[in-house]
Amino acid sequence: MLIDFFYSLRTAKLPVSVKEYLTLLEALKANVIAPSLDDFYYLARLTLVKDEQYFDRFDQAFGAYFRGVAGKTELAFDIPLDWLKKKFERDFTPEEKAQIEAMGGLDKLMERLKALFEEQKERHEGGNRWIGTGGTSPFGHGGYNPEGIRIGGEASGNRSAVKVWEARAYRDYDDQVEIGTRNIKIALRRLRRFAREGAAEELDLPDTIRSTAANAGWLDLKMVPERHNNVKVLMLLDVGGSMDDHIKRTEELFSATRAEFKHLEFYYFHNCVYDYLWKNNRRRHAERTPTYDVLHRFTPDYKLIFVGDATMSPYEVVQAGGSVEYNNTEPGAVWLRRLADQFPHHAWLNPEPEGLWEYRQSVSIIREVLGQRMYPLTLAGLETAMRVLSK
Repeated sequence: MLIDFFYSLRTAKLPVSVKEYLTLLEALKANVIAPSLDDFYYLARLTLVKDEQYFDRFDQAFGAYFRGVAGKTELAFDIPLDWLKKKFERDFTPEEKAQIEAMGGLDKLMERLKALFEEQKERHEGGNRWIGTGGTSPFGHGGYNPEGIRIGGEASGNRSAVKVWEARAYRDYDDQVEIGTRNIKIALRRLRRFAREGAAEELDLPDTIRSTAANAGWLDLKMVPERHNNVKVLMLLDVGGSMDDHIKRTEELFSATRAEFKHLEFYYFHNCVYDYLWKNNRRRHAERTPTYDVLHRFTPDYKLIFVGDATMSPYEVVQAGGSVEYNNTEPGAVWLRRLADQFPHHAWLNPEPEGLWEYRQSVSIIREVLGQRMYPLTLAGLETAMRVLSK
């Protein structure tokens, strides 16, 4: 059985070796874990996976092989768990949504939430006042309010919350994902600019033929420096939240970009860019890179590409303290403007269908900040963006 498990990991393109497999067998023989699937999962990951970037791929392969793996529930916020468990999701009609009024801004919303925590003593479901599930109150989960705060649980689909108070674990985009079509790579090649640099490494066949002929047939090899792609790309990728709907296309783009550009730097952000960026989503709170460092580290000749759906509360773009991760001291729009000024060649690729952009207020704001340089993550959109970046 474990032989088949080992080969299933190799099929999933995990770099597991026979030596690591033997280490796993030795650990099982020594009875270092209890006879449970959960303990085996952690032991197998410890012995077989050498790099954290493969954790997500391992999880998928493990789950596909052992169909009985139980899901894990993350606790969110310091509220009794039975308050957060959603029994049902209420579907609101457009007329009902139109009757829901906002509470007058982020500051007032936060003050009201604090007051409700002091008043409320029990769980509440439905309604329009208390913290609970399925209602029109701006606080809780599973309901609808255009200026709400979600507390626990999974998103209900309305995506209008101002802050999401739960500890989420985003995963890094996989740069080894198989590309379903070569069209993405072909579109990206519009941005490439080749130049000869470095020592002579490549045979110059036409010059060799001419020199050999001029030398009465005696072979006269001519070498030229190898051609390299001189274009430098800085990619900032939105991850988590509503971007979960677009993981496959974003991974395809990321994988193609890694293959096409030798000089590629990338960072992650969530919803909008603020004071910090990060390289590894599992350590995004412990290993952050100040955005100021990125502005100073990379020269203006880098091509800056944002990738994100730009779908969030407008507060997150235009107001200090609007971030869902922490209380940012400056609005996201300020940081976007700084990046656009530092990197004149910039573009935003949006995986959301272009027909929905007019219904997203945050999309309109970001487009205005970036001088309308937002393009759909389609083949036509990619080609247009590459032409703009190559000018």
